[in-house]
Amino acid sequence: MKLAVVGGGSTYTPELIDGFARLRDTLPISELVLIDPAADRLELVGGLARRIFAKQGHNGTIVTTTDVDAGVADADAVLLQLRVGGQAARLNDETWPLECGCVGQETTGAGGLAKALRTVPVVLDIAERVRRTNPNAWIIDFTNPVGIVTRALLQAGHKAVGLCNVAIGFQRKFARLLDVAPAEVHLDHIGLNHLTWETGVRIGGPDGADLLPKLLADHADTIAGDLSLPRPLIDRLGVVPSYYLRYFYAHDEVVRELRTKPSRAAEVAAMEQELLTMYGDPTLDTKPELLAKRGGAFYSEAAVDLAASLLAGGGSPYQVVNTRNGGTLPFLPDDAVIEVQAAVGADGATPLAVPKVDPLYAGLIAQVTAYEDLALDAALRGGRDRVFAALLSHPLIGQYEYADALTDRLLAHNREHLAWA
Repeated sequence: MKLAVVGGGSTYTPELIDGFARLRDTLPISELVLIDPAADRLELVGGLARRIFAKQGHNGTIVTTTDVDAGVADADAVLLQLRVGGQAARLNDETWPLECGCVGQETTGAGGLAKALRTVPVVLDIAERVRRTNPNAWIIDFTNPVGIVTRALLQAGHKAVGLCNVAIGFQRKFARLLDVAPAEVHLDHIGLNHLTWETGVRIGGPDGADLLPKLLADHADTIAGDLSLPRPLIDRLGVVPSYYLRYFYAHDEVVRELRTKPSRAAEVAAMEQELLTMYGDPTLDTKPELLAKRGGAFYSEAAVDLAASLLAGGGSPYQVVNTRNGGTLPFLPDDAVIEVQAAVGADGATPLAVPKVDPLYAGLIAQVTAYEDLALDAALRGGRDRVFAALLSHPLIGQYEYADALTDRLLAHNREHLAWA
């Protein structure tokens, strides 16, 4: 089995490599290709990747290349984890929205739109290259904003599934609190990428007993603390929101915080330099502990599970993924991309049935889906008016003066990445 990773020079990659090595019986990879235009980073990461495979007794071959066409040729699956513009672009995304009093974040709000505009054309170009060399290959997208990127891929007819590590993080956390094995925990996970709620926590599968009420009764303080949200809000909701919901439920509080502390992008950029120095150590043959602070916890386990189900029939039967709505949430268009539990196999991901969604959540889901429609249109066709419309529709913006000012700032900071600008 051949897998290719576009963005293989990312400092995330050793996390992925470690998972491939540990879970080789689940996903038997014979060749892994790491693809990245940054040749210097790629060689550092590739060297560590080979040492991790050797240390753990994996006999697969690891190849590094800057050539996308050569790297994806004949691949059974291609995993996308790229960042157009690097950490410098992320720093911009987290900074200029604050000038207008709006959240600066790389996946939602104005910064998330900027990233979508930069990313969608690049991803679609890569996907077309994959289709030319192997039209049967699966594309697994971990590139943010995952929902918009996955929708672009599906709309263009590609075999694609989107992946995020939020759900698997909750699964592991709830398993610890309930003192059960992670594989026993099944989440009723409902919403869009980075806009989800855990409305049930079941043991043993989708028909298992719901332990969410017990979980909240016994551990609501811990859960609220992890989310940086007040305990009374969790009590009133009766569900567990994703930590990304804090940008919506405590927007002004978050803006005040972001204005008074270093950006996450600056922290990550410094961390990446330290990690790359470590990766260059020829004696290092395990992923360093510092990598856990980089983000993407349990990313490798989620990626292996998904790839194994799509390719080898060895993954979990149910997984939280980003896939086509197809009537699952009846208040959304069929071609919307939702993030829910799905049955995953060789034919792809089929969402499980979802009970009627409370209007408190359905309304926000519908509004952000409308924003994603407009964001994808802007990414595909360009134009200032389309960017403005997407920003005006976003629930974290919504006022024409903000949308107008943010449009100007977005274009000023991203012209080098937007052919139409």
